[in-house]
Amino acid sequence: MPTAAAIIIGDEILSGKFDDENGPWLVRRCRTLGIDLKRISIIADEIPTIADEVQRASKDFDYVFTTGGIGPTHDDLTLEGVARAFGVQLYEHPELADMIKSRMGETANKDAMRMAMVPEGAELWRTAPKRFPVLVCRNVLIFPGVPKYLQAKFDDIADRLGGEPKASMRLVTEQAEPEIAATLRQAAERWPAVAIGSYPRFETDPHTVIITIDSRSQAALDACGDWLNTALRTKST
Repeated sequence: MPTAAAIIIGDEILSGKFDDENGPWLVRRCRTLGIDLKRISIIADEIPTIADEVQRASKDFDYVFTTGGIGPTHDDLTLEGVARAFGVQLYEHPELADMIKSRMGETANKDAMRMAMVPEGAELWRTAPKRFPVLVCRNVLIFPGVPKYLQAKFDDIADRLGGEPKASMRLVTEQAEPEIAATLRQAAERWPAVAIGSYPRFETDPHTVIITIDSRSQAALDACGDWLNTALRTKST
């Protein structure tokens, strides 16, 4: 199954001026698509930092999703960072330049045209007619940082990403984690196609442990869930 990393770029997130909304949304969206999101990083608006993070993630994962830093201002440095990651130069993409001029008219000044400067070799994935395309550089998909626009553009191209969603089940037990650890370990060994997680909750009385099981095999999920229900006297939720 495809794997992915999300890179959230922006000093405003690291400084606490704004909360990150894009990371949590990408977690949920990748899950529905069957993409295994393996890493989320939040990094500064610094070209060397962006380049290092993109280069590493591009080697390790099938897809890299970047958000933020692609506007016309001095702190929009994502495209320069991606270009450096792959050792290429920026150039003015003629189609993007025409789109900006057509959309903005006389207000398409030098700063606006910065948004047409893209890494050499980048391609455009077409989206909805009135939206700018998604810029793709090798396996790096470059999205805006504004959540509304990220979500719209991501959904426009989601059918190109592929994947097989996982089925899930949630169980709840009042036994403490030390009491159930051996049983969970046995289940993990018996059904290697099932991912098992254990999460204690102390806000309830009595305290509970939520057990989540996920698998791309419905048969394995059902068998494991039934066995755990019996072994741990749990209840499905």
